[in-house]
Amino acid sequence: MIGRDTLRAAAPGLLAVVILTTVAYVSTLVLPSVFGAVTVGLFLGILVANLRPMPAVDAGARLARAWFLPLGIVLLGARLSLGDVLSTGLGAITVLVIDIVLVLTATLALGRILGTSSRLAALIGVGTAICGNTAIVATAPVIKAEERDVSFAVATITLFGTAAVIVFPLIGHALGMSDALFGHWAGAAVNDTSQVTATAFAYSVPAGETATIVKLTRNTLMVPVIFMVGTWFTTRDAAAAAGDGPSARPDLLASARKAVPPFLFGFLAMALLNSAGLIPADIADVFVSLSQLFIVMALVGVGLSTKVASLRAIGLAPFLMGLAVAVMLAIVSLGLFVLVGVD
Repeated sequence: MIGRDTLRAAAPGLLAVVILTTVAYVSTLVLPSVFGAVTVGLFLGILVANLRPMPAVDAGARLARAWFLPLGIVLLGARLSLGDVLSTGLGAITVLVIDIVLVLTATLALGRILGTSSRLAALIGVGTAICGNTAIVATAPVIKAEERDVSFAVATITLFGTAAVIVFPLIGHALGMSDALFGHWAGAAVNDTSQVTATAFAYSVPAGETATIVKLTRNTLMVPVIFMVGTWFTTRDAAAAAGDGPSARPDLLASARKAVPPFLFGFLAMALLNSAGLIPADIADVFVSLSQLFIVMALVGVGLSTKVASLRAIGLAPFLMGLAVAVMLAIVSLGLFVLVGVD
């Protein structure tokens, strides 16, 4: 239970979050569709936080992240349906799983080679492999990532996803891709959902419909991926803290329990209810809209806690790592879909 004093201290920050969230939504009315409210809200928060120091908003920004992110992730499950996953087909699901494994492995390996924080590398990896900004903000508290890592990862994913909106259709037309192949490719290789739909519908309506289903299937894999990434970090950190003695042997079961936040169970439960047809379509639409709103508010809170100087200190290496895995994902996905016979 949050006390009255805590709420009073958080009030200025929560008010700032509400105002900036409103501005973010209004801004999307005039911005290209690839710039969603999530991205705009993050950058508005960073902008305001770095114009002048405002310590009064810090408590509210932290509370926004703690409150609204879990709510947003849980309600996001109302968008997902196991029927959509099954309709994608075994071949497409296999490609998505291979993509995720390769991207996460490559990102963590490149992070080690380039000297990048493993937590930042993991955020860029899950953002590239699964569902962009949503995966990043859902993974961050599980692996105890810093706000600057979240901001940098979101900025990187947004940049490459925006570039894909322009580059992918050009490549698709140059190679004479069918609507089905392009839709599968865009759904598997472009990052954020808004960027996937913008990319695929720019190619054709059938490609857009296919890409949407593939992307939703990809989104359902967020739960097991966050579980595995969280377990790996929890086990690694526990072993490092224990040192080299007998107690350093990782307890995988204990690590797994610590790695699964309650909101992931809520997300999965909501998806199962929707799959069973127990959530009416109009109610599901309301839940999804509220999910977007809460995630935007959480990202505004992250932005208000991020200093530009800390982003500059991260350097160029994570950006190059993100570019490398984005290109790899695009090439591997296209090749695999051709191999499984999508045409």
